[in-house]
Amino acid sequence: MSEQFRLTRRSMLAGAAVAGALAPVVTSVAHAEGGGIKTNSAATAANIATLERVKVELVKPPFVHAHTQKAEGEPKVVEFKMTIQEKKIVVDDKGTEVHAMTFDGSVPGPMMIVHQDDYVELTLVNPDTNELQHNIDFHSATGALGGGALTVVNPGDTAVLRFKATKAGVFVYHCAPAGMVPWHVTSGMNGAIMVLPRDGLKDHKGHELVYDKVYYVGEQDFYVPKDENGKFKKYESAGEAYPDVLEAMKTLTPTHVVFNGAVGALTGDNALQAKVGDRVLILHSQANRDTRPHLIGGHGDYVWATGKFANPPELDQETWFIPGGAAGAAYYTFQQPGIYAYVNHNLIEAFELGAAGHFKVTGDWNDDLMTAVVSPTSG
Repeated sequence: MSEQFRLTRRSMLAGAAVAGALAPVVTSVAHAEGGGIKTNSAATAANIATLERVKVELVKPPFVHAHTQKAEGEPKVVEFKMTIQEKKIVVDDKGTEVHAMTFDGSVPGPMMIVHQDDYVELTLVNPDTNELQHNIDFHSATGALGGGALTVVNPGDTAVLRFKATKAGVFVYHCAPAGMVPWHVTSGMNGAIMVLPRDGLKDHKGHELVYDKVYYVGEQDFYVPKDENGKFKKYESAGEAYPDVLEAMKTLTPTHVVFNGAVGALTGDNALQAKVGDRVLILHSQANRDTRPHLIGGHGDYVWATGKFANPPELDQETWFIPGGAAGAAYYTFQQPGIYAYVNHNLIEAFELGAAGHFKVTGDWNDDLMTAVVSPTSG
């Protein structure tokens, strides 16, 4: 690690207001470990020791790991492992570079799926080849900054966090180190977890909703600095880029708004696949900015815009609103073949900045739903 980077990082931490906000939380956790706060750790450990453990291998978005839609048996301890990767990625076809911070190497990080009342047990690894301190804040967890205060890992460190998934829904997780939260989140270090109700998804009348496919779309805003000629700059390291990236972030104007890490990541050969009749669950997260998903040529038959399954879904939505720092879920049965564009319906962000993907749907066309009565002619 260069002396230049150490100085840059020291200056970042020294003036960080968030660091001051974190201090009492970290201190209280330390007191709890040392006996300053009463805990029921012995009772909890004894109870958890009796539960079945399930080890899950995570997969890269837009796909999700194998899971059951309804819980089988009693609550379990579901074990996950994620390794933090700091790496340079290319975010468009012009070669624009970002020094990304990632969970398991992808933007967004992998989707985790458990059932309500399961325990999530995450092993978080920060390899000694990395340069930065990291942690993880689960919006689905209770206490200690969503686990952020218990998972601060320097390069070479490993932490294991366990929390009970008490709320059903889709939730964001992200890195939240003291003083550097927005930098890490807008550098790609975020993802989502889905906590399914134990008896599966239900519609507004309490009838079960079973999906045939599920896809995870993580929307990401990048802030790439430009030089005096308006060209995107390149840097040797994240630390070198930090001062310029911070100034770009402060404009609140992203240079790229993309799905799954790059312009075109979900189009062409990477389009999401389905067939007529498939019931598809689309999970969509945005850890930083508001977004407005829209399926061109389709609908949200059932939509949990803020992703919380204790609430009845909205019906027949054209566009739904997901606030920044949240994840939503939309369920749709495809009825016509063809290419469907799935976009952020801030159309500037979709068509100019990259927030667009495709569904490629196969099957037979239904003239009753749509037909060309008179085809376009000239003259």
